[in-house]
Amino acid sequence: MRALRLTAPGPASTGPLALVDLPDPRPAAGEIVLDVAGCAVCRTDLQLVEGDLAAHLLPIVPGHQAVGRIVEIGPGVDGWQVGDRVGVAWLGSTDGTCSFCETGRENLCPAARFTGWDRDGGYATRLAVRADFALRLPEGFEDLAAAPLLCGGVIGYRSLTVSGIRPGGRLGLYGFGASALLALQVARHWGCEVHVRTRSAREQDRALSFGAATAAAYDEPTPRLDAAVTFAPSGEVVVAALRNLDRGATVAINAIHLDRIPEFAYDLLWSERSIRSVANFTRADAAAFLELAATIPIRTAIETFALAAGNEALRRLAAGELDGTAVLVPDGRPTG
Repeated sequence: MRALRLTAPGPASTGPLALVDLPDPRPAAGEIVLDVAGCAVCRTDLQLVEGDLAAHLLPIVPGHQAVGRIVEIGPGVDGWQVGDRVGVAWLGSTDGTCSFCETGRENLCPAARFTGWDRDGGYATRLAVRADFALRLPEGFEDLAAAPLLCGGVIGYRSLTVSGIRPGGRLGLYGFGASALLALQVARHWGCEVHVRTRSAREQDRALSFGAATAAAYDEPTPRLDAAVTFAPSGEVVVAALRNLDRGATVAINAIHLDRIPEFAYDLLWSERSIRSVANFTRADAAAFLELAATIPIRTAIETFALAAGNEALRRLAAGELDGTAVLVPDGRPTG
């Protein structure tokens, strides 16, 4: 197979991923192997490639929003057949026995392993995954359109639930990339009044076109919010969201990496306001979101890149030059 592999982190502008030939993966017990149709590029990939997120394994093939079809099945796998379409996301495995797993909180499992961080991911023509963590995809989405749902969509959905937003409530979204675009569509489906804050005038316009009530810069106030979700990896943005919360409301931080939160007056947190991190997601989150995505139906915006152009996709993501989610397509493979 061909794959983009990271050996040493470095700035996206330097092209740290190398296109290499590797032996085709073989499925271990409980695993399946996919022919990859496409893999969406996530900001977490960028943070891993650039070293903001410490590597767990090097060299590593990044990518955790992959769609493909099964070409080989390992021993002990039930419920899947060769040719089935599969989605592969960030959560790659858990121990299934800890107190978190046993209480429906597998996203907090201390033994969890993650696709493209602890084991090779989807920036490749083939991919081996644990069958019990593979996801069934709605039929209404073509392969490449489905790929952005598998991280930005699922984690955005969990962020909404962590924030405590209720149908018809007033919600703030701070930062407006791929994940926020999908979360906005869910919130509007729930009848929420959504206020978007982002520094990008282009993203402000996009938010309004998808139904945001207002869209402006981070320092522009909103009406009092029943909940907020931050998507920008900046502590200052968290404080900006907190400043607009109503009493008893929550800011959910959708970020695996965040710079320091600056000092702020306790009055911003007083009256039982709260700040909560969002850590990964559960398979139940993924199943619920994918079903909802098909019902709405959610629209994804993508830009396709050949697998060999993965460094360019990351560079453009870092520079804020993408008009949609970048999706890497293995050379010569179908795109829908």
